[in-house]
Amino acid sequence: MKYLFLAIFIITSTIHLYASYKSNAKLRAQTKGFILLSLLGWYCFSVSDPLAIIIAAILTSWLGDVLLIPKGVKWFSAGGISFFASHICFAAAYAYHINFDLVPLWVIIAVAAVYVVLTALVFRGLKPYLPKALFFPMAGYLLANGAMNCFALYQLVSMPCLATAITFIGAILFFVSDSTLFYVRFKKDGFFKTHFVVMLTYILSEFLIVEGFVLMAAM
Repeated sequence: MKYLFLAIFIITSTIHLYASYKSNAKLRAQTKGFILLSLLGWYCFSVSDPLAIIIAAILTSWLGDVLLIPKGVKWFSAGGISFFASHICFAAAYAYHINFDLVPLWVIIAVAAVYVVLTALVFRGLKPYLPKALFFPMAGYLLANGAMNCFALYQLVSMPCLATAITFIGAILFFVSDSTLFYVRFKKDGFFKTHFVVMLTYILSEFLIVEGFVLMAAM
């Protein structure tokens, strides 16, 4: 059964990426909702005891996907709130595996500083294009994504293995995806013209994060 869900995930992701590349909004909307639902099925059937916090993280990401389909600031904000919850859930799942006694204080501080600087750089380029009401909420959201990345790295440092390395790579791609999405949505004359890069990095990020937890469950 798990391979059926994996096949659905691969097929719908491929079709969605093609639609994103071609800027086919209708096909993108038709396929988007199936991507994470099939990934959830892959996770639930790949582990003997699925973690509720991982299920919650995937479902809130799925809800964010659905809420971002319609156009408009209200829908964009609602989707952002849902993804914010997803980042919190993923960070909490990482924290479960972290022994902070094994993570040097300088690593905690340095990594957090890196993501603060990266967020500042992203919004330095976006500031002229963003509605004033969205600037601070969006910056706070990306900081939450950065915090999720930090916990993924702390998990890797605390428990170095293939599973936690894969998860951290997925977290990095999630940060890249969100940063790119902001430029696609608001900087219309920028380098990124379609959602292809946004969705490619996003789909890979979600899969790698979830696959990391699948591998950890088998350890």
